[in-house]
Amino acid sequence: METLHYLSIGFGVALQPENLMFALMGCFIGTLIGALPGLGPANGVAILIPLAFTLGLKPETALIMLTAVYAGAMYGGRISSILLNIPGDEPAMMTCLDGYPMARKGKAAEALAISAIASFMGSLIATIGLILLAPLLARFALTFGPAEYFALFVLAFATLGGITGKNPMKTLMAAAIGLIIATVGIDLSTGTQRYTFNVLELYEGVDFIIAIVGLFAVSELLFFIEEKAGAGREMIKVNPLKLKWREIVSILPTTIRGGLVGFIAGVLPGAGASLGSFITYTLEKKIVGKKGYFGEGDPRGVAAPESGNNGASSGALVPMLTLGVPGSGTTAVLLAMLVSLNITPGPLMFTQNAELVWGVIAALLVGNFMLLLLNIPLVGVFVKILSVPPMYLLPIVTMVAFVGIYSISHSTFDLYFMIAFGVGGYILRKLEIPLVPVILGLLLGPEMEKNLRHAMQISDGDWSVLWSSGLSIGLWAVAIIGLLLPVIVGPILRRRMQAARAKTQD
Repeated sequence: METLHYLSIGFGVALQPENLMFALMGCFIGTLIGALPGLGPANGVAILIPLAFTLGLKPETALIMLTAVYAGAMYGGRISSILLNIPGDEPAMMTCLDGYPMARKGKAAEALAISAIASFMGSLIATIGLILLAPLLARFALTFGPAEYFALFVLAFATLGGITGKNPMKTLMAAAIGLIIATVGIDLSTGTQRYTFNVLELYEGVDFIIAIVGLFAVSELLFFIEEKAGAGREMIKVNPLKLKWREIVSILPTTIRGGLVGFIAGVLPGAGASLGSFITYTLEKKIVGKKGYFGEGDPRGVAAPESGNNGASSGALVPMLTLGVPGSGTTAVLLAMLVSLNITPGPLMFTQNAELVWGVIAALLVGNFMLLLLNIPLVGVFVKILSVPPMYLLPIVTMVAFVGIYSISHSTFDLYFMIAFGVGGYILRKLEIPLVPVILGLLLGPEMEKNLRHAMQISDGDWSVLWSSGLSIGLWAVAIIGLLLPVIVGPILRRRMQAARAKTQD
């Protein structure tokens, strides 16, 4: 009953006209960003964060808009997968396997509609799971002390690469870079300057938003300039939709299974939407067996990964909201937004900022229906926009980020600093060092340091306090497993995903 009470409060926030308008705008922009190959939800949210500050939005309105962008980008990734055989982001890769063959058979509209319905079902199931699980996990997290929180942060870094990560060592290296950047500024405990080099702008530390926009948006523009991408590939024509109710009913069991499995994958540390889409596709292929024609345009091969990756995207919000630990790259960017608004994510947020949390959760439910209504009738609009060469779109998107950053502080130093982060992000990506761990290190570093100091003060410098409770031992054990699992299981799973990706190129 308590959950229903808070959910009713959330709907009161989400259904305010201003919040509905920005949710709709976020859904549309997010779908467009997801459809553009290479951008993805993390880049989309990072680029629009300055816009939220520029418009002076209330915290709940800003988060509702950015969460809608996140959900919309997960929907939009399927458009280029089906029409161009180019995944909008990595989770949409599995959609290429059957989506593109369907399009080549003249069923592009049907494939797009099926993917929209599956995305809706997967996200709806996961949002219901979020409503039921998040309050329970938040209450459990209230038992955490400083030692348990420190172990939790270690767990977040240990599982960050996930079992699909290419190189666990590079992931840990990126996290270390983020932790180093997090130490810049004046130490609040001692008043000592750390790595400021007498630059006044660095006394308060590195601004999360500048780092995120630089690492994601500016580095993406530099990559584009290097590749000199032009008009892209020829797109398959979308015929009038002729989807029958019988075909919709036939994919419902697939979407339900995909949503459940995807949600679990999203909640688990280090799993994420990519693994969720892969597992759901593989599971569905085994369940259907010889009755299916996966890889040749089976509608269930479109529905399974789409419900899986959208279920995982909503599931990744669970650890972010309840523990303050992001479950994916995009939720790490959303976490930065919360910190910038002086809101501390974690179990206390469900009581101290109940309207904001439940408003975002309710907006997810409303946004799912908005996305379903947008994505089926407006597919033709997204297809037309997608046909515009990236050489025109990407510079405009980046310029929005520059204007947004400048409008926040009116400081040219911030613009130069953002460009420096962009160059650094470009170099890291060239070295195949992931950017999300850098952001996570920058975000969690201050809290990690604070909890470590608190634990040491309580124990009078005894390091054994960090593993003195059963809960902290359990967290350390999971962290060790998270470090070893990619080494043992990762290569096998990556080979299978690479084989699936190779099929999309045929």
